[in-house]
Amino acid sequence: MTNSPGQPEDFDFPGEFIPAPTGQDCSLNAGGWGIKSTQFDYIWYANAGEDDYPKEACKPYYHGNAQIDNLQVNVNLTAPQATIPSMTGVASGNKTLAQFDIPHINDDKKRIRHIVAEGPEPGIYIRGKLKDSNTITLPEYWDGLIDPESITVTLTQIGYSQDLIVDSIDWGKTVKVRSGVGANINCYYEVWAARWINPMNHDEKLLVVYEGDSPDDYPGGNDNFLIGGWDYDRRETKWRRPEDKVDSVNLDKDA
Repeated sequence: MTNSPGQPEDFDFPGEFIPAPTGQDCSLNAGGWGIKSTQFDYIWYANAGEDDYPKEACKPYYHGNAQIDNLQVNVNLTAPQATIPSMTGVASGNKTLAQFDIPHINDDKKRIRHIVAEGPEPGIYIRGKLKDSNTITLPEYWDGLIDPESITVTLTQIGYSQDLIVDSIDWGKTVKVRSGVGANINCYYEVWAARWINPMNHDEKLLVVYEGDSPDDYPGGNDNFLIGGWDYDRRETKWRRPEDKVDSVNLDKDA
């Protein structure tokens, strides 16, 4: 009698009969185990369509959701909705320019990429045109959101010299403009202000340079910040008015 592979030479029993499993096991096994690959491999695309796929085989799974530690995009990343404040953010190396990239509106073979303006403050602005009036009304929602002492105004004369002057900024609600030569006012305006880091605590200031290896090392924590390329799962900052007790408790649990 010929022994099965792996049996001792003096073993004269052909071996235990183990029946093959019957039916199919199409259950989904959870991922997240095995040897981690650090290569940036291309996602494999199957060469068999649904019509050519064996009918007796388990129906394949496809990735509706995925989790990955690092993602390299060689050309473009397109999404109908994103919750990442900036795509490059502070995540890696020198790729720290917050930017947006959109299709060219007049040429489908071209795209437009802009870099987001940066500065050592959370700047906010409005702009518009002032004609035959001397009052710029600032947004109602600026009340309590911005530092009134940080307001700056830029005026661009239209058509003729008017010697325009910012006469006053009243309570962070209106800007009064006048002409030094008594001319009719006709100009473009741009008004900038700095938001409070924490509207509930005006003593909190932005620390522009700090020691650390990651955004987690920011002194005082990041409760009032959403860091591009870092806080992928956070939807809210934590500051809340004292009366919003229920919401603040739930947010603390989710953050």
